[in-house]
Amino acid sequence: MGRRLEVPVDAPGTTHRNHCPNCLASLHVDRRIPGDRAAGCRGRMEPLSMSARPDGEWMIIHQFLSCGELSANRIAGDDNPLALLCLALKPLRDNRMAHRTLLAL
Repeated sequence: MGRRLEVPVDAPGTTHRNHCPNCLASLHVDRRIPGDRAAGCRGRMEPLSMSARPDGEWMIIHQFLSCGELSANRIAGDDNPLALLCLALKPLRDNRMAHRTLLAL
């Protein structure tokens, strides 16, 4: 049985938490507005890749496991730096992932 890690509700650098700072996985909790917590799905969202806004802010690209839809979510100040770096380098390790992401867009 796996060990459960604490996920703080408040995240430094953002007004709400939407993913685990350790594994970067998320749950589909927001419907239209970040923080609205109005989604009924509550399905798992896997961290797929990283992106950057024009202002340089990093975003985690999540994929809904139930439907394959993509979502961009802000990183938080307490996210695991090694997990973020591994996620950013993922397309270099697995070119199938980059191809799959392009097809989904």
